[in-house]
Amino acid sequence: MKFKNSLLVVTDMDKSVQFYKKVLGLHVIMDFGANKTLTGGLSLQTAETWKDFTGRSDISFGTNNAEVYFEEDNFDTFAEKLEKLDVEYVHSVKEHSWGQRVVRIYDPDRHIIEVGENIKVVCKRFSDSGMTPEQVAERMDVPVKFVNACLR
Repeated sequence: MKFKNSLLVVTDMDKSVQFYKKVLGLHVIMDFGANKTLTGGLSLQTAETWKDFTGRSDISFGTNNAEVYFEEDNFDTFAEKLEKLDVEYVHSVKEHSWGQRVVRIYDPDRHIIEVGENIKVVCKRFSDSGMTPEQVAERMDVPVKFVNACLR
C-alpha cells in the first residue's frame, strides 16, 4: 500500500484552482476536467462528480474537523502576502508551544488550510538566536539528533 495524495471536493473548480494558485502558488499539473491535480499532490474534485462516484448527496463543507497542511520556508513573507489577500482566517499567525509559527485559513469551500513555518527553519531560527542544539531540542521538545539533522 502506498499513499498517493489528498483530494478535496469543491463546489466551484475554477474558483478553487484560482485560490490555490493565488494564495499558495500551486499549479494544475493534471487536468481531467472534473478532477485536477495540483503541484504537491493535492487533488480537487467537483461536488457533482463526487456525488456520482460515492452515491452520496450529503456532502458537508466547513466542518472544521480536518486540514491540509503546508510548510513555508519564508513564513514572514507568506504571512505578509496573506494580509493583502481576501482570505478568511481560521486564526491569524500564532506560535505553537514548540516554536513553529502557523496560520490557518479557509479555502472557498471552507476546507481548513494550515501553513506552517518549515520546521528546519524553526530549528535554524532558534540556533541563530544563540541557542545550543540541546537548548533548541528542549525548546522544541524534540531529540537533539533531530535538531542536528535540521541544522546540517
